[in-house]
Amino acid sequence: MRKVIYPGSFDPVTLGHLDIITRASGLFDEVIALVSSNPMKQPSFTAQERAAMLVKCTAHLPNVKVDSHLGLLADYVRSAGAVGIVKGLRAMSDFEYEFQMALTNKKLVPEAETLFLTTTAENMYLNSSLVKQVAAFDGDISAFVPPELLADIRLRLQGKFRNQISADT
Repeated sequence: MRKVIYPGSFDPVTLGHLDIITRASGLFDEVIALVSSNPMKQPSFTAQERAAMLVKCTAHLPNVKVDSHLGLLADYVRSAGAVGIVKGLRAMSDFEYEFQMALTNKKLVPEAETLFLTTTAENMYLNSSLVKQVAAFDGDISAFVPPELLADIRLRLQGKFRNQISADT
């Protein structure tokens, strides 16, 4: 069985994430969408909430599993018996960072390869930070996130900055 890990913060899940997961699921026997924590980021959703969002929007993909992990990706890849790590690329700036991470992971877990999938043109600009910013200012995020997650994401993020500004004045 050829198993790969697709790690990310998924804070929140976007259509770009779902596109990479869907395409990877067609290439491999099993894809684990792994909610990972970055100590440099302050998430808007808990790891459990992000995992639940992934479960909800990947329910139609029988070979996709969802998990979460706090620690080195290389350790998780090894313990899961995965043959690779899938990473999505939007622009050259993504490549520089992801290439550095791929080389590091290759040193830590040499039996796993990192595979890059380029995003589709319609998702090239899309990232979770953009979704959070648009939602926080009450903008329409329906073109950016899976429809089954829209209400939950709006509930958490809409009006965040407006409410913060009102509290500060």
